[in-house]
Amino acid sequence: MNDKFLKPYDPVETEGRIYKLWEESGYFNPDKLPERHKEPYTIIMPPPNANGSLHAGHAVFVTVEDLLTRYKRMCGYKALWVPGADHAGFETQVVYEKKLEKEGRSRFQMQPEDLYKEIMDFTLGNKSFMEGQLRQLGASCDWSREKFTLDPSVIKTVYETFQKLSDDKLLYRGKRIINWCTKHQTSLSDIETTFIEKEEPFYYFKYGPFVMGTSRPETKFGEQYVVMHPLDERYKEYEEGQKLEIEWIDGKVIATVIKDEIIDMEFGTGVMTITPWHDAVDFGIAERHGLIKEQIIDHYGRLLPVAGEFAGTKIKEARGKIVEKLKEKGLLVRVEEKYKHNVKVCYKCETPIEPQIKEQWFVKMRTLADKAVDAVKTGRVSFVTEKYEKIFNHWMEEIQDWNISRQIVWGIPIPAKLCDACNDGFVDIEDNLTICPKCGGPVTKDIDTFDTWFSSGQWPYAVLGGPQSEDFKKYFPTSVMETGGDLIFFWVARMIMFGLYRTNDVPFRAVYFHGMVRDKHGLKMSKSKGNVISPIEMTEKYGTDALRIALLVGNTPGTDMNLSEDKIRGYKHFANKIWNVTRYVLTSTEGMDTEHAPVLTGEDEERIVELENIMSEITDDMEKYRFYLAGEKLYHYIWHTFADIIIEGTKDKIFGDDEKAKASAQWVLWTILTTSIKALHPFMPFVTEEIWGMLPIKNKKLLIIEQWPHITT
Repeated sequence: MNDKFLKPYDPVETEGRIYKLWEESGYFNPDKLPERHKEPYTIIMPPPNANGSLHAGHAVFVTVEDLLTRYKRMCGYKALWVPGADHAGFETQVVYEKKLEKEGRSRFQMQPEDLYKEIMDFTLGNKSFMEGQLRQLGASCDWSREKFTLDPSVIKTVYETFQKLSDDKLLYRGKRIINWCTKHQTSLSDIETTFIEKEEPFYYFKYGPFVMGTSRPETKFGEQYVVMHPLDERYKEYEEGQKLEIEWIDGKVIATVIKDEIIDMEFGTGVMTITPWHDAVDFGIAERHGLIKEQIIDHYGRLLPVAGEFAGTKIKEARGKIVEKLKEKGLLVRVEEKYKHNVKVCYKCETPIEPQIKEQWFVKMRTLADKAVDAVKTGRVSFVTEKYEKIFNHWMEEIQDWNISRQIVWGIPIPAKLCDACNDGFVDIEDNLTICPKCGGPVTKDIDTFDTWFSSGQWPYAVLGGPQSEDFKKYFPTSVMETGGDLIFFWVARMIMFGLYRTNDVPFRAVYFHGMVRDKHGLKMSKSKGNVISPIEMTEKYGTDALRIALLVGNTPGTDMNLSEDKIRGYKHFANKIWNVTRYVLTSTEGMDTEHAPVLTGEDEERIVELENIMSEITDDMEKYRFYLAGEKLYHYIWHTFADIIIEGTKDKIFGDDEKAKASAQWVLWTILTTSIKALHPFMPFVTEEIWGMLPIKNKKLLIIEQWPHITT
């Protein structure tokens, strides 16, 4: 028996050495796997943001995807797991802006090229750090194929898609309403916004013969339209298009009556004025009825000259003053002081989103969405959790044209030229357009960048080199996309749409969503609450294997899971248990023939059948993405059935005088141990590989390429 078993298992000493052994073997690269590995199995890693340390959510995806990769590799597949890193556009720029603030600097005082270079240096440094953490978590991905979302080959693919969308008339530049962050001075995707509940006053004002309610009186300058439901009996005397002279904030205004079915007759008084420039619902009404749209608030959150005496005032400062003026004019009816409602805010700084109408590049989504829905409906893409298919279909029905422009420096520049003379934009991926093809006027370079999700939506085929590459031909479509359930709309749906659009095939066959990792009380982890569990700290304290199996057991697909340090500590004890069980079995089977089975006793035959049955169940669970069950069954079988019952039940035979009974018992112990170590490998790769390396087996290979357990009696 190896002398190492005389000491307790030490993950700190073991894990770095084992990972180096795997890397040097070349087996992370499917092209270097033994001959028995034939059919491709591919996972594309959701690229972690290269702007900081990995968190618990990253640890979940690494663990699940590595488990799948190791399992399929052992089953004889040419398993390819492609690693990557995301430049993460807006999110990384926000992180860097905080760094600048601490240094007393601002990105608005920097040249764009200088800011870009600084963020690139920052990102590449973090990227290297993050990759080390992925290795620490045991990621058996093919580092030779690693991709970064700003690699030239990825940018080339993104530009080709931009050009194709233009050629196919699915791209346009237009003035539409967008999410605008007044702090960061950029438009945002919906995923870059969130809602927070606010309690603030809700005001009711007299507006001619009507009473209308609002929480934002600062937007009500220049109101030209009063809108009601066409079936509202209270307002049947007013006709569509009717003009009314109304006393308002700065005197008389002419209001036009508009009838629209979007109005909720049950909310407030059932009538409202609209500000199309600063509200998405109002914008939609204006578009349907061909109404004038007037800007009231600028991009910095200050009132424009239309606000008269309040021009240049910030929204918060102006609100109370405007209400007071309306009160003095006798137009304030009442105030609901504690009005609770959800306010859309920037997810990084929680500044309220100020909707604005702005010239941006938009993608027409309906055609792309219909093909994606059909791919799911016909089973070309399947969701592991049925509820997500329903969510996907519902969202795709309501899909809107997508604003892909961002007013930030960090990201992939939009390859286009703009012409002020005819107020249009033109795709120019070759950067050779000097005059406007429409009016012959001068053009300027578009300084915006792509929404991160535009490039990330092309990730599966971009990382494999596109249709002309050998990797694409061999490994595309990929097998499964594993990611967080919160990304179903903004990433997964876009990957399906772009995959079909660019390759005429789905980007992956299955989608597995994991839920959010919460603390032991089910609360969201946050630094402010002090309840964050760092995966790297946990691996250093208890070993990577303990963290991994803690993240798998109890983690049902698509459902949030609770994680505590106690749970991780408990699985550290399990790793020690496996180590101690191995030591006992090696001591008890020393000198036995491990290649030829003896005649088994009836009881021992039953033990082997029991092992076959449990392995059949576990294999079925693995194939059906029930990792939480497979891990739990292995844990209970090894600890309670094997260690507590079988080992204890064989001691009399092992140390008795009946040689046949002893040989039978030794064979059972050896078979269960080696089978269990193999089955545990995808869950706890380090301790199992270390144990496997010390087992007395002839012509032994690394456990990482051993065959998934096949039991023979």
